[in-house]
Formats: sequence, structure tokens, C-alpha cells
Amino acid sequence: MHFTKPSWVIHKDSAKSDQNPKRLSIFSVHVHPDGSRIATGGLDAKIRIWSTKPILSTAAEESGKPPKSLCTLTMHTGPVLTVRWAHSGRWLASGSDDETVMVWDHDPNARGKVWGTDEINIEGWKPLKRLQGHSSDVTDVAWSPGDRYLASVGLDSAVMIWCGFTLERLRKLNQHQGFVKGVCWDPVGEFLATQSDDRTVKIWKTTDWSLEAEVKKPFEDSPGSTFFRRLSWSPDGAHITASNATNNKGYVFIAAVITRNSWTSEISLVGHENTVEVASYNPHIFLRNPAVPVSTSNICSVVALGADDRSVSVWQTKSARPLVVAKEVFERQIMDLSWSWDGLTLYAASSDGTLGVFNFEAAELEGIATHADQEQYLAKFGFTLPPLPEGYSHVPKHDTAIPIQSQSQQMNGFDGRNGSHGVEKVNILVAKRAPKDKKRLNLIPTSSAAVPSSKSIPTAGASVSASAPPKSTLNGAVREQHIKASQSQSPNLSYSGSFPHPNEQPFVDSRDTWNRNDVGQPMDLDVPIDALDTSVSVAKGKRKMSSIIDLTTEESNLNAKAIKARTLGGDRPVEVHVPKEISSWAKVPQGQPKGLVDWFARAGSETENSPSALIPPPLLTYLCSELEGSGDVFEARNVEEDGTTDVAFVSGKQTQWLDYLPSPALAVKVTSFFCAVAMNDGSVNVYSHTGRRLMPTLSLGLPCSIMEGSKTSLMVITVNGQLHSWNIKKQTANFPPVSVKTVSGSPPNAFLVSAAVRENGVPIVNCSNGVVYSYDPMLASWVKLADRWWAEGSDFWQGRQRGNSTTASRGIMASIEGSMAGTPNEGAAEKHRPKWWSTALTLGHLETRLHSTKLLDSPQEYRQAMLMYAKKIADEGFRGKGEELVKELFGPVYWRPGREDGWNPSVSGLSKRDLLKDVLSVFARSKTLTSLATHWQDILKRATSDEAFI
Repeated sequence: MHFTKPSWVIHKDSAKSDQNPKRLSIFSVHVHPDGSRIATGGLDAKIRIWSTKPILSTAAEESGKPPKSLCTLTMHTGPVLTVRWAHSGRWLASGSDDETVMVWDHDPNARGKVWGTDEINIEGWKPLKRLQGHSSDVTDVAWSPGDRYLASVGLDSAVMIWCGFTLERLRKLNQHQGFVKGVCWDPVGEFLATQSDDRTVKIWKTTDWSLEAEVKKPFEDSPGSTFFRRLSWSPDGAHITASNATNNKGYVFIAAVITRNSWTSEISLVGHENTVEVASYNPHIFLRNPAVPVSTSNICSVVALGADDRSVSVWQTKSARPLVVAKEVFERQIMDLSWSWDGLTLYAASSDGTLGVFNFEAAELEGIATHADQEQYLAKFGFTLPPLPEGYSHVPKHDTAIPIQSQSQQMNGFDGRNGSHGVEKVNILVAKRAPKDKKRLNLIPTSSAAVPSSKSIPTAGASVSASAPPKSTLNGAVREQHIKASQSQSPNLSYSGSFPHPNEQPFVDSRDTWNRNDVGQPMDLDVPIDALDTSVSVAKGKRKMSSIIDLTTEESNLNAKAIKARTLGGDRPVEVHVPKEISSWAKVPQGQPKGLVDWFARAGSETENSPSALIPPPLLTYLCSELEGSGDVFEARNVEEDGTTDVAFVSGKQTQWLDYLPSPALAVKVTSFFCAVAMNDGSVNVYSHTGRRLMPTLSLGLPCSIMEGSKTSLMVITVNGQLHSWNIKKQTANFPPVSVKTVSGSPPNAFLVSAAVRENGVPIVNCSNGVVYSYDPMLASWVKLADRWWAEGSDFWQGRQRGNSTTASRGIMASIEGSMAGTPNEGAAEKHRPKWWSTALTLGHLETRLHSTKLLDSPQEYRQAMLMYAKKIADEGFRGKGEELVKELFGPVYWRPGREDGWNPSVSGLSKRDLLKDVLSVFARSKTLTSLATHWQDILKRATSDEAFI
């Protein structure tokens, strides 16, 4: 087995180039049925399609043929949580935080430049249809056998069934009582399985979409809210392996194996040290004894598991121990797994933004059977898939007229259409002199010998411990042997004629392109990647070749410099600095303290001796703050030799502006709206991104201990504990200065651990006593946002779940509770509690979360907390609490839009009466509050229709 992590498979903000780009989480990966491509979805709201040959072949990676990146799809407006190819290979389905499912179709005319970036799509994919119906994040999608159906699930607790051909919605299944985070199909086509945060796996009949079974036992003590619960059905149809299951009252993390028809879970895969997020079966069945014919007693399967402990394990069901355990190959949890159709390659996506690839030899996965054997075995179930809609098919009519390459030809890079002698021909970009001092890019065919040698590209690889035979490296001879052996097992490739294989794509070497930042003006670049036939003349006024600015001559270089706009300090070279602590400052203005400690002396002995006094940051020679997602840096330099201090805004390798300060810099912060620097003399300067001062210099009297910013809000906490918060855009204070000593002064409170600020200016202060505080300007008081005490009994405490996921993907409140993670207290679990302990703490926790999400201005989390609160009230049958909540959301009976009576019809940007509809839907499904829900649903309907009330 060989393991590799291609460093060039990355999701990042492509708005600006960066030598060391910040990786964003990859949530999903899936292999195309022909094995030539993979699709990945990530936090950048993009889908990226990559060629697999450079991943699996070092020679292909170094030569750049075929291109590594094939396409980037940008229609989603939120993080892409799932991507799945159809079995036919013609369509790609994706689900996103934007509440939609997108189905993509190949479009040969959609190639070209990705709008707003320097990326080029080698092949084109267009959105075929946007499937709308979910009211929250879409977490998983799956195609049924034969692509007859497409199922999607999401955080709205709904399961949607779509026709796999017309893409019309057929059915909505809403019997789950929690977020649905995994879906898979029976390979026979008879059943559908879904897994939810309600701690159940539900099995649905595909004949009438009724509920066949509900499996609860292995999930009763599972963590309340993992990122995904991705489950998988074995290729022989006998078992489902479900993630996020536990044994021993929740302290042993397992994957549960559910048996078909009996729907019981008597088998567990034990070994992971944290929650299992995803299970994925190898698409092949395996023979226990290859010499014996296929039969039920001679069949086993191979399944891979990915977990929050950052490890991947591969199991064969005939063995009690895993075949492979890969530990410490990722820095964060595993989000998705996908096997290639030949069953020899496993792809793993992690939230650390990397992709891991496990490539097995055929001998390591002993007893692999053909897909023909599998189809023959599945026929024994006697289930017939429903007929296709009339006039619909995934097989294009013109495919029979297009010859299809064998996989061995594709993997070796030869195409019989290129020449009678099988010499590889590629298209390269060559610059030629054209009139008017411009260069035009011409596509010319050349032999492989004429292609310039490309630089070696390092590949991150690691050996993985396994109980399989020793690892082996990838080599062409063995790989070709595997491909030839699996040709009879490959799926129907008739779709391959509809779009070119990556080997047929024009060759674009990104290392030969010039850097746009090196030129002081934009470049017009329209690479005609669809012009594969160079015999076509460029005529009739059609622009088939792009022009770029010719900067090769000395004269044009001088002209470019002459028209380049000047910036303050733009000629200062960008240098690499190593921060060092400064013990003494050479140049100090008269009356200013010579050292940071002297501030305490000036503030008086009370401040100096107070245990609550905050420590200022050390005085360093260099400080910097990076603008997230762009690579731009706001930096400060304290030059010890001559006692000068300057700040500068750097973009790429260019200094955009600089300024000099009268006092040493202690802290810097940059956001998408401003740059701020705090100085030793207690003053703060705020600049725009062009270097203009947005506010007068703020004089706080004492140096800052902490400075944080978010969009237009800036927060500073001084060494004496005074907290200041401003709205830079409006140039106003969000509230008068307040002291953090109230919450971090003396026992039972403790010292301040960290602090942050929200976009609305609300501070978040984390103390060592396990409580996170915020200041509510409306109440003029500090309030508790989260308290670790809720973990003692709340059913919805998620401190130890999602601890490694990003804030952008899970919300600020979930991030706060996740930061307060702790190991499970087994003693507390066994401690005797009063009768109503858990119920009281759960309700108190959810009510606190409602107030906190409202203060933090997190509408999505407020809505989720409201629905969980309503469900808890309904489950307990607390009619009084339920009726009070309904009246609070409904408001005055006589209220109408536009009426001024002091009642606010919205909360956290959400309509209260829209929230009431959702709450009443929850009550209506309960056994105890159905009548209450029916009564108020009627009143709400009449109020919406503007009917008169008595």
C-alpha cells in the first residue's frame, strides 16, 4: 500500500495569490466512476474537480500532464458539505449550507477563465438544475442504483427524494426529530437508510416510502451533535455500517453494523478513540476463499472508517482486526471517504484542508470479485427497479459514434487519434511576436520530446502502519497490470464520449505563467482552451487567441513604470522579520515611561499589586496581523537601534503604504474594513486599507492588554481592565467603557483567559472558571453566555462535539461551547441526581442559549435553539411554558405590519411569527401539546389573512 497527500489539492480564497495559502476545510470527496477525476467540496463554497492521474503517478505529477485542476464550480453561496457523482458519470450532485442541492452537467462550451480569479477551467460543467426544498443546510446526498432516485438530507430534519432523471421532487420524509446528517441506498434498490441527530437510523421502503424499521440501540448514548453521521451499505446488501455509535454508556466509540431484514446491531467495529464521522464500503464484494464460487457463506466486504481522532481504519468483515490503521496522517478530523470503482484506491478528506490517498495492491485486498459477480449475486433478492420516466436516459444518443479509450491507454497518456505511431501529442502555450507590440498565445501540437521539462513537484507522502503486506511504491508496470485486470470489472463507460478524459485536455503549466502582481496594470487573458485543432485558421473576425501586454522590451518596461500609481512607501522592499523581545527602548519622549512595567508604577500601587491587573503584551521588534483569506498583512516594526516605530500595509510583495508612530507599537489588528495599532503611550491609531486615518488618535491613558477586531468593530482592553468597543464605520462607541474586573477580579471569578469581539461590537470574555461572559449594553450588565456547569446535566451540551471544526462552519455559540470542551466525567455520570435534574438543566441551558445567540446576533443558531427548546417543552408536556412561549412570539393580537405599538415583530433578524409557525409545527407532532398547536395555528392563519378578531 502507498499513501500520499497531494499538496496541490487545496480549497482556498483565490481572490489573491499567496505563496503559502491558508487551507480551508474540505468537507466532501467523491471519485468519478471511471476513476479519472475526483470532486471535492469545501468551506470556500466551491466545488473543485481534480485529475487523479497526477495523484497516483509521480511521473504524471512532475510532467503536469494531464492538468491537475480540471474545473472550479462557484454557484453555491455557502460551504459545500457534500458532492456525489451519479453512477452514470454524467451528472454531479452537491449540497451546501445555502440550503440547495445543485445538479451539474458536463458542458464542453463552459471552459475558460473562472470569473474573478486567475484560475482556468480545463473542462466545463454547468448547473443543470437547482433543487430547492430544504430550509436549512444540506448535509448529504446519494444516488440510488441506476440513478433512478436522488436523496438529500439536511439540518431541517427532512429527507427529500428526487427523480434521478426529471429531477422533480417526489417525496418529503419528515419523521426524523433531529438534524439528518447521512444517507445511503441499498445496492439492491429496495431500501434507503438515513441517520440523524435524533440518535436513530431509519430504513425506508422505496416502493411506497414507508418506514420499514428504526434502529436506536447503538446510538442511545452517542454524542449529541457531530459534524456528520455518514453511513454506508455493503455491496452485497447484507449490512449497513453506521457512524457515531457508542458502547459502555457512551465512553467507547464504535461503528455499528446493522444486519438486513432483522435490522439489529450485534456487531461493532471498536478501536477509534473519538467519534466515527463516516463509513464507506469498498464497491466490490470479496470472496473468503477465491477458489470457491460466489455464495452467501463465501462473501465478505471491506469498509473504511474515518473518525474525529484524525485516523482512518480499513476493515475486512471476515476478520476481527482492521487491515489498516492510519494514525497521525491528518491534523484534524476526517470528514469524508470515497473508494474508486476498481476498489484499489481510498480517498480521505479532512477538515485540516488536506486530501489523503491510500493506494492498495490487488494482493493486499485478497479475494476481490468482479462487479459482474456482484450483480449476479444481488439478482437473488428478486427486486426490480421501477421503470425509467418515458423519454429519459443518462446515456447520450451520440456515444456509439465516438470511440472510447481503454483505461490502460488513458492511464499511459496515449491517444490513438494523435498519430499512427502512438506518439503523445499535447498542446502548449507559446508566445509569438505580433503587431502593435503585443504577444498572442498560439496553441501548437508538439511531440512529448519537445515539451520543456517541468520542475520537480514534491509530494507529501507517509508510510502507514498496517497488518497487510509491506508497503510498495507506485510503478507503471504494476499499475498497468492492475488496470488491465480490472477492465472487465469497470462500469458502463458509454458516457465517456460525452466529455474528454483528463489526458485529452490541453496542457497548461501554471508555473510558466507570469505573476499579475509584477505588472502595474491588469492583464487581458482569454486562453482558448477549446481550440484543440490547430489547423483551424483565425479568421472572420473571431478572436481565437488572446493578447497580453508585451513587457519584454526595455521601452515597454519604462512605460509601465511611468504610468504606475505611487503609494506612500511603495518602494520599500518587503523583508522577512524574526520578532525579538526588546528589553530597553532607546528613544523615549519626555514624560513617557521608559518601560512597560513603569506604567504600573504610574497607575499606583493598587493597580500594581492587584491580582486582576492585566499583563500588557511584550514589546517586540516586529508585530503583524494577517487579513484572513487574502494574504494581506498589517505590520509594525519597533527599530531598537534608532528608536523609531513604523506601521505598513503589505499586499503580496508590495508595500501599499506606511506611517511612523511617536511611541512603540504593542499590538496590531487588521479586518476587512480597517487597520489598528495600539501604542505604549496608551493611544490607538485606526487606518483604512489605503492608509487614511479613519478616526482621531484615541487616548486611553494606559497601554492595551488585548486588542481584537471584527469587520467594523474594534475592541481594546487596557492593563487596568477597562474595555472599550467602537464601531469604526459609524465612528461611535458601542457602549461606555466598562471594567472586566467585574467578571475576572476575585474568587469565585478567575483570571481572564482570552477575549474577542463580534461584528455588532459585543465582547466575548473567556475566564478560567469555565464561564464565558459578554456585556449587554441594553441591560448595562455583564451576562453569562455559556457555563461549563450545563455539562452536568443538559441533554444539549455540545462542549466536546465539533471541537475541531471551524467557526465559520458551525456558528459562534457552538464554537464557544466547543472551546470549553473537557473529558467526560465518569464519576459525575454515576452520581445520584434529583428527579428533575436533567430536565431543569436542559431547559436552563437552552433558555441561556436563546439569550446568548440573540445578544451575539447569530440568527441561525437562535432559530436552532428555539426549535430544540420547543421540542424539549413538547416532550415534557409543559403546557404552561409552551403557551407562554407562543404568546411571546405571536405578540399583540391586534398588531399589524406598520403599526407602532412598542412591540418588535422580529428577533435576531427573524420574524417572530415565522418562528412561531415552526414552533407550532413541533408542538403539533407531540402527544401532549397537539391541541395547543391546533388552536394557535388557526389564530395565526387568521392573523396572517388580516381577518377581524373579537
